[in-house]
Order: sequence, then structure tokens, then C-alpha cells
Amino acid sequence: MKNAESVTFGGSGLNRAAELRADVTDLLADPRGTVVVLWRGKPLIAEPDTLAQLVRLPLDHPVLALAKGAPIFLGIEDTGPVFAQDISAWHPEALDDATLNAFTDPSRQQHPLLPEAQFVELRMVMNALSPRDAELVATARALFNWHRSHRFCAQCGQPSDMAMAGWQRNCGKCGASHFPRTDPVVIMLITRGNQVLMGRSPGWPEGMYSLLAGFVEPGETIEAAVRREVWEEAGITVGAVDYLASQPWAFPNSLMFGCAGQALSDEITIDPNEIEDARWFSREEIMQAFAGRHPVLKPARKGAIAHFLLRNWLADRME
Repeated sequence: MKNAESVTFGGSGLNRAAELRADVTDLLADPRGTVVVLWRGKPLIAEPDTLAQLVRLPLDHPVLALAKGAPIFLGIEDTGPVFAQDISAWHPEALDDATLNAFTDPSRQQHPLLPEAQFVELRMVMNALSPRDAELVATARALFNWHRSHRFCAQCGQPSDMAMAGWQRNCGKCGASHFPRTDPVVIMLITRGNQVLMGRSPGWPEGMYSLLAGFVEPGETIEAAVRREVWEEAGITVGAVDYLASQPWAFPNSLMFGCAGQALSDEITIDPNEIEDARWFSREEIMQAFAGRHPVLKPARKGAIAHFLLRNWLADRME
């Protein structure tokens, strides 16, 4: 796919400067240095309803006193080094945990020291962010997720410590080193003639369908994972499989491999333990959904690779 790297969260060309991670003392002292801030996975965004710009704070901003860990080094921009900090220790007043844990969180939080911006659910603004802002947020969110879920050594069970400016955890007990985890996931544009296969999971909003997807298992190729997942979820056999594009997906720590597959059968038999429903939708129906005119089907979420793949399928830009 010629425009594969135009998918959200990819293609900004950030210089991650991995060779500098061992000692970032000088970078932290650089007056040009900036910090992107997250709260419970939400990035700090200026003008989220219009410009949707990721806020970069100076390294000495007082709100960073709420951060419990060392900053994570994300890379070098033209303007200087950029780090990330998590201030989830802050507790806003009148916090509604039910809203925070909803499928789509519409709530916003504004810290009194940051009147110019709000913490916004990433899914709500991901399509409006610049490629660079999107890559920085996806990287920071994924790393913070990993640190939160891997606080203990997988080898001996003792607490581990952050190292390499956030890109490693070391165990002081047994000496083991651990590195950020990324889970490979296949997401498939399965077609048969003029139709595409889509499914929905229990609990999704009414009318929401997406391309089938699933985790790649150990010892499995991407192509084999596509065929297995489609068979398990919908009872459809798949022949030729082609890789199209990938997307980092920090919800929580995945790398989505977008693939195209040719269905060899069309009779759907769903596994109710996997999905709630699966259907074939025609190209015309997908066009209706994208235009907001389909009576049942809602359009795929902008910014997600499912939307990217479907849009390019409609435009016949799959090569």
C-alpha cells in the first residue's frame, strides 16, 4: 500500500535517539527540553475541539511535581529533547469513574496549573493530531502502560526499577533486564467479490461493526493468524493473504498488522465466545456508512486502522 505510513500514529519520522537513553542527564538540563503529560492515559491537549495540539511543557513546570516516576525520554525534535511524564497521582474533584471507564470517555479534566489545556481521551482526538503529536502520545501511553503492568521481575518476582530513560526495567535481585512489550495483532480486510466481512463484540455501541482482529499466537505467521482468527470467529475459510499496513495501537500495547484476505466461503458461523455478530457488507453499504446514511451500520472510527483500510478499499488503493 503506497500510503501505508499515513495511518494514524505512524510515519512522523521522530528521532528516538536510542543511543542517548543510557544517560539523559544533559538532556534533562537542556533549556530547550519539553515534556508531554498524560493523566490516566489521557494526553494534555490544547484546543481539543479545534486545533487539537499536544501540549509540550517546560521541564521545570510545577505540575510535574505530581509525577511519581522519572521522565521517559521519547526522542529529539528539531526544537530539542522531548520527554513524557505521568501525573495520574492527581485526583480531580468530582471525578466520575464510571465515565472514565466507559467505552468512549467524553469527559475532560483540567488541572488548575494548566488552564490552557485539558486531558482528553486519546481516541477522541487521535485523528485530529499531527503525525508527530500522535506518535509521541502513542509512544508515551504504551510505555506508561507497560511500566504500570510490569512492576515486578518476571524471573524472580521482586520489584524492578525503570532504566534506560524508561525503555528498560532492571531487577536488583536477580539482575534480569526486561524490555517494553508490544503485542502483535492482525486486523483483516476479508473480501469476497464486492463484499467485506465485519463483526462486532458484545458491549459495543449499537450499529458499531469493525474488521475482524485477533492476537498472533507464538510460532505463528501473520498470514496463518489471519486465517485462524477468521475461521475461529466467523467460520470463513481464507485463501491468499497480503500485508497492507501497520499501526501502533496503545490500547493498551499492540501493533496492528493490517492485512487483506480473500474469502473462499461465504456462509458465516460465529463463535459466540469470540464475537456477538458478523455480517457481509457491500461496498455500497460501507460508502453509505461513511456518509452517515446507513440505517444500521455506523462508520468506522476515524484514526483507527479499520477506517484506514476500509477507506482505501473503497478508493481502490490497496496496492
